Amino acid sequence: MPISGSTAVTDLNALRAGVQGHVITPDDAQYDAARALFYGGVDARPTVIVRVANADDVARSIAFARGSDLELAVRSGGHSVAGHSTTNGGIVIDLHDMRALDIDPAAGVASVEPGLTAGEFTTAAGAYGLGVGFGDTGSVGLGGLTLGGGVGYLVRKHGLTIDSLLAADVVTADGELIKTDADSHPDLFWAIRGGGGNFGVATRFRFQLHPVASFVGGLLVLPATAETISGFVAEAEAAPQELSTIANVMNCPPMPFVPEEVYGRLVILAFLAYAGPASEGEHVLAPFRALAKPIADQLKPMPYPEIYPPEDPEYHPTAAAHTMFMDAVDRTLAEQIVERLEASDASLRVAQIRVLGGAMARVPVEATAFAHRRSHIMVNVAAFYDGPDDLPIKQAWVDGLAAVLKQSDDGAYVNFLTDEGEDRVRAAYPGDTWTRLAAIKARYDPANVFRLNQNIPPASPPTPGA
Repeated sequence: MPISGSTAVTDLNALRAGVQGHVITPDDAQYDAARALFYGGVDARPTVIVRVANADDVARSIAFARGSDLELAVRSGGHSVAGHSTTNGGIVIDLHDMRALDIDPAAGVASVEPGLTAGEFTTAAGAYGLGVGFGDTGSVGLGGLTLGGGVGYLVRKHGLTIDSLLAADVVTADGELIKTDADSHPDLFWAIRGGGGNFGVATRFRFQLHPVASFVGGLLVLPATAETISGFVAEAEAAPQELSTIANVMNCPPMPFVPEEVYGRLVILAFLAYAGPASEGEHVLAPFRALAKPIADQLKPMPYPEIYPPEDPEYHPTAAAHTMFMDAVDRTLAEQIVERLEASDASLRVAQIRVLGGAMARVPVEATAFAHRRSHIMVNVAAFYDGPDDLPIKQAWVDGLAAVLKQSDDGAYVNFLTDEGEDRVRAAYPGDTWTRLAAIKARYDPANVFRLNQNIPPASPPTPGA
């Protein structure tokens, strides 16, 4: 049973004495700040939050959770769209203070702890003209982002985040610290490259760094019509692999560089990232500018870290969402996207389109637990909702648009899944991938201690005599 009464006090005192980090409970002044997440709409109250300082703290916190029968959540940056970064009544292992970073520019490698954010790492590595492809938000912690795959601004040039992962330190459910790479515990190394937090707590990553000294990109805002949307996708497909794009088809929010008369109108708010020489980049970006007269054009040569814009720490969005893969976006489908977006009354609604391929697609499907190497386009549909009563209404709109967009690819990207049930988790790990992950789960976490995630239950042992 969960801890209570005098036993709880004794156990918590022992935990405080046994870790170098900070143990935070509801009586502490910093509790509310410590339990807050990036996304709004989540108001969980953990029994205890442990701001761990090192791998030993992680192991002791896991042992405490198991000994006290407390649900265990692991938090890196707190960006889990499903709310898995926290728990009601359980224990949170918060990796925020594990932020060590060691960059060896001569070797082109970096060793980093998971509490560092994508933006912080990118800024530090960018000082050497080097980088790793992470996601599209600078404040995301490296832990969950990496373990789920990592789809960002360098996905076509350098692949997923996990394609740059050379090794990792993982604390397993029994408290063992395992150093895993292609040669040591290769089954675990395979599983953590896309399998999420099902197998342990990653306490250190070793990444291959890539040259990003030459970079052109930024924000391009275009009017959203069927022609510009389908044309954008076609140009992204035809572009060299040095270019990765994210096209947000959405109602335009108030932005200082956009005329006020555009606020609320449908636009393509696009991020373009060309990892190559500026002279070539200008040529590659020209067709996108030619799709229509830009409403705003902030494309320019820049240091790669500038692709992450400043973020408002008070921004805590609440949104209904659905992630999926698609084969193509033609003019007819683009018309339906426009019609559906215009019909919604959500304060912000978006169909986000990412053309994939390139380096990501050249990795064999079976090489990692991320099983969607051949998927062509990733689409995320979202709508902001206003309070719990509005959520079902906005989710119905999201699901309706997703149904219109559905084609032959049934997959899903695990890092963008909300709380959608086992069928959708299986969509993230189709076929043999699920079977292999369940077997590895049984080896490293047979009791399913790490279950507050897009969960892969451990495979059942074979029936004797079968």
